Amino acid sequence: MFISGLGVYLPSTLVSVESAVEQGLYEELEVELHQLGGAAVAGDVPAPEMALSAARDAFKSCGRHPSEVDLLLYASTWHSGPEGWLPHSYLQRHLVGGDVPATGIRQGCNGMFSALELAASYLLAVPERQAALLVASDNYGTPMMDRWHISSGYVGGDAATALVLSKEQGFAQVLSVHSATVAEAEVLHRGATPLFPPSITVGDGVNFGARSSEARRKAAVRPTGGKPSPGMIAMAKVQERQPEVVQQALDEAGVTIGDITRVAYMSCSREIVEQRCMVPLGLPMEKSTWDYGRTIGHCGASDQLLALDHLLSTGELQPGDHLLMLANGPGVVISAAVVKILDTPPQHA
Repeated sequence: MFISGLGVYLPSTLVSVESAVEQGLYEELEVELHQLGGAAVAGDVPAPEMALSAARDAFKSCGRHPSEVDLLLYASTWHSGPEGWLPHSYLQRHLVGGDVPATGIRQGCNGMFSALELAASYLLAVPERQAALLVASDNYGTPMMDRWHISSGYVGGDAATALVLSKEQGFAQVLSVHSATVAEAEVLHRGATPLFPPSITVGDGVNFGARSSEARRKAAVRPTGGKPSPGMIAMAKVQERQPEVVQQALDEAGVTIGDITRVAYMSCSREIVEQRCMVPLGLPMEKSTWDYGRTIGHCGASDQLLALDHLLSTGELQPGDHLLMLANGPGVVISAAVVKILDTPPQHA
């Protein structure tokens, strides 16, 4: 599987954490604690329009006509339009046409990894199928979502990314994609929130930090006999599984951790990126993309492709280099992928 086209939509407006503090949106203590720089803010640009722009750029970069793809997968983590309406239909109407099958991916921050796995399987299943369009897009500037308090250690940034996955040669090769789920830890993103009625339908906003804290408080209560609670065991298992998922992805790619040039993790605080990602990998922070991600915020399922585009545009990834992409999402799902750079894409030449 090859990446033949890559496109991004990143708003020109970047709101710094200092500006957010001045506006009373963010706490000054958080600035020093998490060392984040700010967030990309799209204003009133709809997420589907952002996705459409990124997808057009992806097709322009690879020279393939939109109607030539065999599948469209659209990943999102937040509401993208009228409830009950499907944003990928918007891209079918304005870009690829109705003959291209399309579906939405709701896999949280791991959406693009799931899209890669599904699209690759779909293309390989039938020899005549040649390419797929994978898109991720979110605009968090809406009621019921406070981008500055989604969770401890990150702020929400607006962005869209798109790639054309192809059986034909591209500028990069997807050597492997691997995911695993620690289902026992699903409560980390649920907390004490009841399953019905759905929280958004009764006007409750999103605060993963509060939910996670509630889940951890319950998990800390040891049962009779002093044994670890099931919740504590589940959370420990999440930390144990990530190195296993990474190793599986490396093995399938036929490389070692020493072959990895850079690591694209979620755009979180320095502490999270360092302690949850780089230290377990045995790699220095200099190989991470934290310095870039801290300036734009956590952009849903787009973080890793934004990092890839940035590394290519700055020349920090060259032909022959390997990029390791990682993410954790609700489930708890742990994903990893290895991408080898084969050439410099035209837009970054």
